[in-house]
Amino acid sequence: MMTLQLSGYAPSRVGARRAAELRPLVEHFNIEYCAVLDSGQIEEWPRFFTEDCVYRITARENAELDMPVGLVYAEGRPMLHDRAVAISRTQMFAPRTMAHILSAPRIVGEDGQEIWAQCNYVLLQTLVEGPTTLHLAGTYHDRFVRDGDELLLRERQVIHESSVIANDLVYPV
Repeated sequence: MMTLQLSGYAPSRVGARRAAELRPLVEHFNIEYCAVLDSGQIEEWPRFFTEDCVYRITARENAELDMPVGLVYAEGRPMLHDRAVAISRTQMFAPRTMAHILSAPRIVGEDGQEIWAQCNYVLLQTLVEGPTTLHLAGTYHDRFVRDGDELLLRERQVIHESSVIANDLVYPV
């Protein structure tokens, strides 16, 4: 099993032809994932993960030092569910909308059971009575497993670029 490389560049272990075959699956997954989040359907978010998943948001600085201390850390779909319910039913913050902008995914590995991919993201936030602002930017580092014709996340490491972030990072990225 390959481990996710959270910093620096490593060459893809997948040839161009195979990457081209896998890319639409990962791209479709990411589009649906972000559509759920951007539409505010937070309680649907855990369905994109396996039961034994890992979800973490980490600063690039920590990732580069091999200290993946997570600003957000969840292990298992039940933890994601608890977080999603808390966010959607206990709004202790100003109403807002979110919009993800994604790069094309980079397929970095495959072993028949899992697909490893990376995708850059920009997350924009608009407060009800405010301007749209850049909320977060970085890279998804993913381990996918197949579930029939679909993919599920076994692991999503969200690495954000800046060590200075908004103090209201509550929504999933």
